[in-house]
Amino acid sequence: MKEQYREEYRKFGLNVVYYRKKLRVTQLELAEMLEIQRSHISAIELGNVGVSFDLLFKMCEVFQIKPKDLFDFRD
Repeated sequence: MKEQYREEYRKFGLNVVYYRKKLRVTQLELAEMLEIQRSHISAIELGNVGVSFDLLFKMCEVFQIKPKDLFDFRD
């Protein structure tokens, strides 16, 4: 990840946290729904890694949102 985009990754991760908590599931439960490791969810939420389109679309299915919702960065 380029350092210049770190803040966007962080904001994306915060949106993942928001929708996960809205769904009332733990990182482990979300990881199981997405068929990935819990540590990967943690890294996404912390803004340390990006996600593939496949994972992004699966997140949207689980959260029942549109992809743009995960990119609606609030201040």
